[in-house]
Amino acid sequence: MLDELVYSIDRAKEIYILTAFTMRTGIEKLLPELIQASERGADIKILTGDYLCITQPAALRKILTELPEIEIRLWLSKGRSFHPKAYLFGLEQEDHVIVGSSNLSASALTHGVEWNLSSRSEDGNLFDESVMQFMSLFYNDQTVPLNMETVDLYEKRYERFHENSNTARDWTEIEEVEVMYGDSENKDLIVIEPQETYKLPTPSPRPAQEMALSKLEETKVLGYEKALVVMATGLGKTYLAAFFAKSFSRVLFIAHRIEILEQAKKSFNHVMPDRSLGILNGSLKEKETECVFASVSTLSLKKHLESFDPDHFDLIVVDEFHHAAAKSYLKIIEHFNPSFMLGITATPDRHDGKDVFALCDGNEAFRLNFWEAIQQKWLAPFHYYGIYDETDYSQIRWLGNQYDEEQLLQLQLREEMAEKIFHAWEKHKQTRTIGFCSSIRQAEYLGSYFKQMGMRVAVLHSRSVVSRGSAIEQLHNEELDIIFTVDLFNEGVDIPPVDTLLFVRPTESLTVFTQQLGRGLRLFDNKEHCTVIDLIGNYRNADIKLKVLDRDPEKYGEKTKKVEPFIPDLCELNLDTRLIDLFKEMRKQRLNAKERLLHELSELTLELGRRPSYLEFHRLSGGDSSNVKREFGSYPAFLIESNSLSQNENVVADNYRLWLEEVEKTIMTKSYKMVLLLAMMERGESEWFKPITATDAAFFFHDYVTAKRYRLVDFSDKQGKDLIEYNQKKIANLIKNMPMDKWAGSSIGIAMKDGDTFWFELGEVKEEHKRSLYEFTKEICEYRVENYFERKSESR
Repeated sequence: MLDELVYSIDRAKEIYILTAFTMRTGIEKLLPELIQASERGADIKILTGDYLCITQPAALRKILTELPEIEIRLWLSKGRSFHPKAYLFGLEQEDHVIVGSSNLSASALTHGVEWNLSSRSEDGNLFDESVMQFMSLFYNDQTVPLNMETVDLYEKRYERFHENSNTARDWTEIEEVEVMYGDSENKDLIVIEPQETYKLPTPSPRPAQEMALSKLEETKVLGYEKALVVMATGLGKTYLAAFFAKSFSRVLFIAHRIEILEQAKKSFNHVMPDRSLGILNGSLKEKETECVFASVSTLSLKKHLESFDPDHFDLIVVDEFHHAAAKSYLKIIEHFNPSFMLGITATPDRHDGKDVFALCDGNEAFRLNFWEAIQQKWLAPFHYYGIYDETDYSQIRWLGNQYDEEQLLQLQLREEMAEKIFHAWEKHKQTRTIGFCSSIRQAEYLGSYFKQMGMRVAVLHSRSVVSRGSAIEQLHNEELDIIFTVDLFNEGVDIPPVDTLLFVRPTESLTVFTQQLGRGLRLFDNKEHCTVIDLIGNYRNADIKLKVLDRDPEKYGEKTKKVEPFIPDLCELNLDTRLIDLFKEMRKQRLNAKERLLHELSELTLELGRRPSYLEFHRLSGGDSSNVKREFGSYPAFLIESNSLSQNENVVADNYRLWLEEVEKTIMTKSYKMVLLLAMMERGESEWFKPITATDAAFFFHDYVTAKRYRLVDFSDKQGKDLIEYNQKKIANLIKNMPMDKWAGSSIGIAMKDGDTFWFELGEVKEEHKRSLYEFTKEICEYRVENYFERKSESR
């Protein structure tokens, strides 16, 4: 086995290793070849697991130290067996796939009794299919990136596990491999063909699409090269993209699931029947077309991505743009240089992390929330029934982003629970229902119970043998009463006749809840409203989820005492009175803002493997960065509280607390103060606080503001004259007249002004403090500038 691996590693352009267990002895056997492969630019990814804490932390540290350029992730098994072993190699003339029983250990690769099946092929089909399955696991939500922070965390668990083992490990306890690929894209997935009874729209824009197209055209005229469109599920985002694409010759449409690609291809074909259209995914390689519809997991692979010139496409459309901050998306976005990039999504909110604002240059061209669409009668209204669930979720272990599945199932798989769900559904349902479950076993259990009660039921999930297309057609024709599903209908599937949604799962993600709610709001003949039946207990985010329904969601949540949201007109909100009391109690017990911020900082530090900058915390965490100033005074003070600073950094953050708070809190009616501060910081850590003239700052100031179109919102002088063309005298006068005179009047006299010269009275800065003070100041400054332009964009 070792000889086979070494031979292929020495020749491969792509190396993907998936092993349940990784030992230091195994890594050391392959390390010289892997280092050489990395140095020659091979794409290397390794996925290993934490099941039974067999993988050695020393092995993970060895990989991180010796192979810093590769991607490695850890599968968090959470008690569920995880046993795959596969070695995938993309070579110049052929591909090599090895699947079998050998983990990454010296024994398994040399003298152990192992069986592995090796296949070499020139057509690439097996390799591509295997890589597609590998990528679905590699970027699964159940994985974390490996860095020194996450290895430290795993090592503590590893040591506790082995300390508690009083007897030698019984290796026979390791069960057979049981890996759930989830809803991975593969050629066996059913593509839903439109039925005759579905009224396909004519190839002309609807009112919401016309509004969005008008804003996009305005955006192009203003010179933007990127834009984000936020439209509620059901308003035709894909058709909008197709109408917009008509003015571009070569188009790339990227998404993460095959159903989305297939439906997008049909929509584009309906709008542009004369264009050639092709799909690029694990089984289809239709690249030589005017419009390419590509899966992220396939296109992000090096061999496919580099087969396209960076200037190949005029337009790139990124569907479900809230995913775009993921590494696989970023790899694609950063490779290409299109004339325009359009991101479309229904759920861009930061509460689930991964802000996408910066990816579209701060240009949110158009936003239409589902409640606004309901007001316009472009979506169906909802009647929401919150049903009290007595289940005590506080006793279930929380695993970072979800509840422990086995503990949760112990409460869910009870007849009294199924009976309660059935009676709630029977009381409020209409004609066609989708029931959203948290696991396959729960979906199967409820499906069986509902069948016992005489209902016509289908259960759909990643392992089901039932055809999705057939089940959806039966639901449409009222031959089924309900479909129970697990995360299959979140995105990319349209079933307009659905008039009832049944939620029987804790809401762990507000984005997912929003997507699932959208499944019932599409208009359909004789459909007056959608009934939403939601069983709510004392699980996490139970109260905050209701802000999704609110007309003014920013005012709903822990900042207010309001329990019930202001729902859209035409809609109804019916809450069990016990839920009102539950929500009030949850508000009292909810982590306060400080604790939430500290938790989010800890989570992001593990994700990045280092302390995040202020801007990274704003973009990538699930925390509300606007609370940092209110709760801690400044970002460095926040870092002190979290024990994230070195001793020297602590001293600097404390000694210069007033200055850092001033930068954090100074009022910004325009961006100029922070842009001038950035100009000063361009001079480096030893010079930035020294005097600077407006004339000296003029070039950087102008260059910064004009570098991005969205920054020009502030850029005119008091007479309203355009300042886009560089004129040193005019820019210097603008600087003198606008920013620092406001700052000079601060209560602690930080900034001073003398003619056209500016400086800060910080006193003598010790040499050992200069770097930290510089970095703290710059982090706050960069954050405040971006946050300022975000707010400007939102208020447009």
